[in-house]
Amino acid sequence: MKHARLGASVISLFAAGLLAYSLAGPAGAAPAHPAAASVSVQTVVLDCPGLPALVRPKTYILSCADGYVQLDKLSWTSWTPGLASATGTLIKNTCTPSCVAGHFRSYRVLVVFWGKAAVKNHPGQQCYTRMTLIYPGARPNGLGQTQTVSLPTSLPAPVGA
Repeated sequence: MKHARLGASVISLFAAGLLAYSLAGPAGAAPAHPAAASVSVQTVVLDCPGLPALVRPKTYILSCADGYVQLDKLSWTSWTPGLASATGTLIKNTCTPSCVAGHFRSYRVLVVFWGKAAVKNHPGQQCYTRMTLIYPGARPNGLGQTQTVSLPTSLPAPVGA
């Protein structure tokens, strides 16, 4: 129980720090061009090439080529322009003895999407640029308690563009 409370405290502090950074930006700099109040911007996360932008997805694929690593059963606790957080399950194929004959293992995970960029070729959308996975318990072999990766920031150009 003591480890669970410590893990929850670490996760809360980490998420709060990411939120503060994303809202203030580097060194608390103000944006060069404040957005007009009437412009509506949708915050999305991008997945595999060719798939549409996602908002609060229930599933998120991490290995697009084969689908052997994905986030599942995502339950979102936050979805703001600079930070989104969810709890869920990381599902990973062991690929032992081969990926075809491997077994799928599940791990509890806290997912944090953060950072933001305009989505190329899609005006009115901004996307998260980084994802941090936090494992409060068991985790895949070779991984630390946290893992941060860059996310895609562009979609194919709209047809006729």
